Amino acid sequence: MGFNLRGAILANVANSTEDDVKATIDDAMQSGEEKMLPGLGVLFEVYWKQADEESRQQVISSISQGLQR
Repeated sequence: MGFNLRGAILANVANSTEDDVKATIDDAMQSGEEKMLPGLGVLFEVYWKQADEESRQQVISSISQGLQR
């Protein structure tokens, strides 16, 4: 059985406060290290699974606009 990266990331951020989550995202963005990308992807997945369709559409629009720059 291989290493479960998603599970490890979720275990590392379990029970995080809003401030903790913000700090994690800010740190990942500021560091610019590619090794942080899987963690951001898992956090995005957590968001996406609980978001309603309107929230998802807002994110899609924001990302699409950001890609046009």
